[in-house]
Amino acid sequence: MSEVIIKLQYYLQYPFVIYALIVGTLIALCSSLLGVTLVLKRFSFIGDGLSHVAFGAMAIATLMDQIDKTIIIMPVTIITAVLLLRTGQNTKIKGDAMVAMLSVGALAVGYMIMNVFSTSANVSGDVCTTLFGSTSILTLSSSEVWVCIFFSIVVLILFAVYYNKIFAVTFDENFAKATGVKTDRYNLLIAVIIAMIIVIGMNLVGSLLISALIIFPALSAMRIFNNFKSVVIFSGIISVFCAVFGMLVSILFSTPVGSTIVIADIIVFAACYIIGMIKGE
Repeated sequence: MSEVIIKLQYYLQYPFVIYALIVGTLIALCSSLLGVTLVLKRFSFIGDGLSHVAFGAMAIATLMDQIDKTIIIMPVTIITAVLLLRTGQNTKIKGDAMVAMLSVGALAVGYMIMNVFSTSANVSGDVCTTLFGSTSILTLSSSEVWVCIFFSIVVLILFAVYYNKIFAVTFDENFAKATGVKTDRYNLLIAVIIAMIIVIGMNLVGSLLISALIIFPALSAMRIFNNFKSVVIFSGIISVFCAVFGMLVSILFSTPVGSTIVIADIIVFAACYIIGMIKGE
């Protein structure tokens, strides 16, 4: 045990480890906030689809040799989120079919671009890093950290300011609309925030696993609590704990960062599920 502590103290001397912990904590916290809303509104599939679109946008940004890839990935993902919300309300194009089409299409196009136009000698490694976040969280520059901090603060402020509206739209959209709440506007806000979370979360767990970071803490909290505010708070605690624990385990034992964090979320979900069964929820 003492050897692990000494090793951890050694790694914590490096700035890239501190950067990773800061960014990981912020991403985990932001992801958990809207995860509850996505689960309750059955919008979980949107997060999965947007993560694949973000991968395609990442490939295009890499092709354009864009240093700050967020400049391209963020608007593309947000626009896609808006379009998914609109088409999901269109009876001619079913929302789930559109998400499936975009997911597969974006993955295929992104992988093709990275293979045909990539100048890297390790294309498979680059693809693995983008999809599963294997090492990218440990190679963040100070500018990337500040970009993540900025968008995380924006997400937290938006959620805090519009908490009551998001709560109303989440639980009873028809009643909220009847009372004068512009539900379309707040559904759009939710989609935009989710898009932002997915983009800043790609460096932590990769584009394929980011939806797990959004969904698992919410499901875990819902097994124990029934109150919306309690679920959101506990979801945030679970998400931050699993992210920090997963990153530390990854650093100490050289395991993939994204996979380690998601496995930690799965273990916590299993524990919460058992606790929920004992409580009779």
